[in-house]
Amino acid sequence: MFGYYAKLSLRSLRRNWVLSALMVMAIALGIGTSMTTLTVMRLLSGDPMPGRSDTLFYAQVDARPDSATRREPLDMIDYRSAVDLWSAKRADRQTMVARSPVKLQAPGTRQSPSMGTMLSTTSDFFTMFDVPFRYGGPWRAEDGEKRARVAVISADLNRKLFGGVDSVGRELQIRGTSVRIVGVLDDWRPRPLFYTVAGGNFAQGDTGDFYGKPQDVLVPFFTSLELNDGHFQQFTCWDLPETPGSLQNTPCVWIGLWAQLDDEEAVAGYRRFLNDYAAQQKAMGRFASTNNVRLRNLMQWLDYNHVVPADVRVQTWLAFSFLAICLFNTVGLLLAKFLRRSGEIGVRRALGASRSAVFAQCLVEAGMIGLAGGFAGWLLTLAGLWLVRRQPAAYADLAHLDLPMFLVTFALAVAVSLLAGMLPALRASRVAPGLQIKTLGGV
Repeated sequence: MFGYYAKLSLRSLRRNWVLSALMVMAIALGIGTSMTTLTVMRLLSGDPMPGRSDTLFYAQVDARPDSATRREPLDMIDYRSAVDLWSAKRADRQTMVARSPVKLQAPGTRQSPSMGTMLSTTSDFFTMFDVPFRYGGPWRAEDGEKRARVAVISADLNRKLFGGVDSVGRELQIRGTSVRIVGVLDDWRPRPLFYTVAGGNFAQGDTGDFYGKPQDVLVPFFTSLELNDGHFQQFTCWDLPETPGSLQNTPCVWIGLWAQLDDEEAVAGYRRFLNDYAAQQKAMGRFASTNNVRLRNLMQWLDYNHVVPADVRVQTWLAFSFLAICLFNTVGLLLAKFLRRSGEIGVRRALGASRSAVFAQCLVEAGMIGLAGGFAGWLLTLAGLWLVRRQPAAYADLAHLDLPMFLVTFALAVAVSLLAGMLPALRASRVAPGLQIKTLGGV
């Protein structure tokens, strides 16, 4: 029966091709705009660590002297607090992270020195965040403790400096100091680079470099203190340092602390540990409050920092509003199309066709319009994402339509067309056959 309805629908679409084309175009425009923005929205709001995000937590304590009057602690923590918490080893795994720009050079190559980005971290970083390697592997925990001159480099830097070959064992100069490469990352790019998210920049629509590529070189945290000679990106300072150039005792925050907590008991225990630490530091006169302590899991941390830019949210709502307008236009066009065939429908009813059969045929026709609109909408979506990739946004090159979103494109188009066809099909199925036959007979 479906094949028969499809044949009748194709005949009807060809007979009124101008009206059919208008409906296909309306659906295509709505689908194209909504799927373009929805794809970008999904890109920006997705889980960067599926299956692991509920075990990864970002810790915050506040060493500011006026923190008792603050509603939230700063997004990063000072050196002393970070090292104290990390050294206590109260989590299943934990790591410190800090970013800084550095000058990089590979001896023995023709590449001139260039500026790059360095991530100072600890050995647990690679295990916690499932970091893949193409060559070699991470440094050992004892390498970090001994401040060994070792490093892991990104796949991009390996291609740039060494042509993509296995560079494990070769030397790299960071700010003029040689380190030995022990590992080369595979093409790894979490979306966003969640381990460096801080500051709530997304609330102002500034994605910074959180959707860019991973840092060029990763170095043991305490080794980097010697390599970088205090040149780290400081987040917020509330006083002048006692010793100029020393980050160990500076009244500034510049370190992120991540903890892996594998069960609820571990989470509760680590939260108590943070509260106890804040109480201890307050008793020592270093903290102003014991209340400015937070422990958020990965997705809570991204939500807190407004990872999805406000303009992307607005664009998504506007696109789906436009889709709703296209839906209402399609309802009107389908209603006009079906009611123009009242005579034909009346004859079919007089010959024994039931209301449900007429209703089903009209819905099949609406569904076929939706399929055609979905195909055209898919092409418009590809064009829209191509335009997004031409934008200067940090996430632009990630805007691609994957298989799930491809399927959603057609599912949404058919669903919209069927929804638009419900009222016109219902009206068409209620056409009085006697009146239509009498009208035809009079003609």
